[in-house]
Amino acid sequence: MTEPNTNPAGTSMPTTYDPKSAERKWYDYWMENDFFRAGQRPDAQPYTIVIPPPNVTGMLHIGHALDFTLQDIMIRTKRMQGYDALWLPGSDHAGIATQTKVEQNLRAEGITRHDLGREKFVEKVWEWKDKYAQTIHEQWAKMGFSLDYSRERFTLDEGLSKAVRQVFVKLYEKDLIYRGKRIINWDPQARTALSDIEVEYKEVNGHLYHLEYPLKDGSGSITVATTRPETMLGDTAVAVHPKDERYKDMIGKMLVLPIIGREIPVIADDYVDREFGSGAVKITPAHDPNDFEMGQRHDLPQIVVMDEGGIMNENADKYQGMDRSDARKQIVKDLQDAGVLIRIEDHVHQVGHSERSGAVVEPYLSTQWFVKMKPLADAAIEAQRNGKGTNFVPDRFEKTYLNWIENVRDWCISRQLWWGHRIPAWYCEETGEIIVSAEDPSTMPEHAGKTLRQDDDVLDTWFSSALWPFSTLGWPDETADLKRYYPTDLLVTGYDIIYFWVARMIFTAIEFTDQIPFKDVLMHGLVRASDGQKMSKSLGNGVDPLEVIEQYGADAMRYMISTGSTPGQDLRFRWERVEQSRNFANKIWNASRFALMNMEGFTFEDIDLTGNLSTADRWILHRMNETARDITRLIDSYEFGETGRLLYNFIWDDLCDWYIEIAKLSLYGEDAAAKKTTQSVLAYVLDRTMRMIHPFMPFISEEIWQHLPHEGQTITLAAWPEFDPALENKAAEEEMSLLIDMIRSVRNIRAEVNVPMSKKIELLVKANDQKSLDIIESNAHYIQRFCNTSEYQAGLDLSAPDKAMSSVVTGAELYLPLAGLLDIGQEIARLEKEVATLNSEVERVEKKLSNQGFVSKAPAKVIEEERAKQADYSDKRDKVLARIAELKG
Repeated sequence: MTEPNTNPAGTSMPTTYDPKSAERKWYDYWMENDFFRAGQRPDAQPYTIVIPPPNVTGMLHIGHALDFTLQDIMIRTKRMQGYDALWLPGSDHAGIATQTKVEQNLRAEGITRHDLGREKFVEKVWEWKDKYAQTIHEQWAKMGFSLDYSRERFTLDEGLSKAVRQVFVKLYEKDLIYRGKRIINWDPQARTALSDIEVEYKEVNGHLYHLEYPLKDGSGSITVATTRPETMLGDTAVAVHPKDERYKDMIGKMLVLPIIGREIPVIADDYVDREFGSGAVKITPAHDPNDFEMGQRHDLPQIVVMDEGGIMNENADKYQGMDRSDARKQIVKDLQDAGVLIRIEDHVHQVGHSERSGAVVEPYLSTQWFVKMKPLADAAIEAQRNGKGTNFVPDRFEKTYLNWIENVRDWCISRQLWWGHRIPAWYCEETGEIIVSAEDPSTMPEHAGKTLRQDDDVLDTWFSSALWPFSTLGWPDETADLKRYYPTDLLVTGYDIIYFWVARMIFTAIEFTDQIPFKDVLMHGLVRASDGQKMSKSLGNGVDPLEVIEQYGADAMRYMISTGSTPGQDLRFRWERVEQSRNFANKIWNASRFALMNMEGFTFEDIDLTGNLSTADRWILHRMNETARDITRLIDSYEFGETGRLLYNFIWDDLCDWYIEIAKLSLYGEDAAAKKTTQSVLAYVLDRTMRMIHPFMPFISEEIWQHLPHEGQTITLAAWPEFDPALENKAAEEEMSLLIDMIRSVRNIRAEVNVPMSKKIELLVKANDQKSLDIIESNAHYIQRFCNTSEYQAGLDLSAPDKAMSSVVTGAELYLPLAGLLDIGQEIARLEKEVATLNSEVERVEKKLSNQGFVSKAPAKVIEEERAKQADYSDKRDKVLARIAELKG
């Protein structure tokens, strides 16, 4: 077992950070010590996330990395905040997706699933599942995810199977599941029904065929248009709008279906758009969902003209046995020969394709099992509208959710597959009855002697994953985990499955637990390629998260993807941003290493913040405290991008570029007390900083934290930094702000006239008031050291030298007499540019303050801050203008 580093600070830290060794070491340490297992804080408030289960179809992609990293940030933060935090892992059997993969492998061996038989084939799929579940585990570990593996679930494990059967039976008993004939999405290659999410719509260049259907009595004809002439073989009517004057005398008459010769009626239905095309539409109830509904209203026959493989069947007359695409070509030729094909137009339209097989999806009339959705949807809508629903982040997705669920259709839940939850329905050969049961009815006395055959179909994958938030915690049993961790606190998922998974989890949970399944649902966007295109295998622009980790380390990848977008927005993956994140990690490492090199032998007990704190000490404690407060608020609001910006600015700018540079004065000085105070501040601030960055960069933060003086075994269980009013110090912030502005201004002037920092200069500082002068004088050693002055003077009544470059900061005017280097004309031009910049700032603030909408709605504090900016910019402008006037004298 790897032990944490308990040595005093200063024990050697490698010159460079090695992500590979640190990641292996610390993940093993976390796992060996069971730090991620929930239930070890029985008195703490629970916080629960159940992972959106990845499909066991292969490797995790960069979209998974984003989704799971956001969850890990939340669970690590809550664990550090003292919650009994449960992040429950698991995976999805993924019905058609997994079966398709395994069948592809079998085809490569020259066999089919039918050659194996159902039982042997399912064994093969379990072998596949075991292999890829292990692969997913390895990827989770490499990405540093703090999952409670003791509670891991799989959608086909026995506990979840029990929940699935119970839900099916209960819905059936309530008449909310039924078996019937309806139009469904059909994959003729995989020969199974599909859910909506398994259909991808692609833009296809096709044709629109205009056909003439003659009236039987010879009094005329009706023109209809179709993109699929092969389906006309199943036409059972032509529909027009009841108020369309063009057709009012034709309603009720019979038409003769071209080629086939079958008579079909002209019917009237309000569904028809009389403004579109000819105002007449052909009705094919067995091959179009809208036609099916119209056919139900008018009691039309349903004629299926192709089989489950997309081959024209016995109802297709002379086209029987032809593939649907070949039949289309022949039918078009025959219609032309018959003189009823008026014209063909080029037509671009959206065509559904099977996500798994790539086949064109067929709207197909089939006997399937369905869930009656309206009663379930109504309960979910009521919960959302009476304030007891789920909180969507961003909130615009609530409208998206409600829009779908308000217009939901019955859900086809049966699939013609062998891999999945087999439908718990049996058919009695003797009586013809359907027995729906959570247990095998053949073992029950009341069915003794009957010949029972179980339904061959399995349930849609989404049926079992709809139960995921509560089935994973033990439902339908009243388990301790269900009682403690349900409802869950957060679901993180992509906006692309809000209809198909999020909505189904909500209405299923309300029906079976009488509670919403999660308090918040955070919708993130897609991870796109750098050019904005969707990542796909066909484009070859996908990114393997393990490749990113191999090159840059897990922390760099996590930080980049988690802080690179806002909720609900897509993220463009850019390698240069991963490199920037790696550079940030290196900056953290180098700064920490420097600090620890100057804390040789320093222990946790040595930390003492009661000494004589300098301006810089008080300022960095104040900034760290502010940062802790702000990022806590931002993480709770799921604003990870803004959190990343604040952390970056605090660590890179405040801590590394300013405080650590200033700390060198006392660390290298002779004052032992000042040195110990600086060591204490550095140890304290670095400790808190590692805790704040830990949810985003868990490995490097643990590695550094273990070298710092600390208490406890691991940073994963260290307390989250809370805002401490005792560390708030606005005065130190004001003082340090003035010093930073002064030092920065002097450095900028040096750069403009190419005076290197190594060359000493003369500096005169004219303070605006006594308060500013006191700050300047008490911190003169900082100014002289970081401006590298040969002569230095500060006062209230200093006269500006004739040949000096100048700068105005809040609270003071700076003069640098750079004899021989100053061109008066160039200096005036530089100052005039500064006036232009200040003018634009003044105009911007004045415009904001003159906007009544802003003034009436903005908090008083914000308005006060804007007015202070206006006064400050105006004062600076006036001083710069005065200096220009002096130089022009």
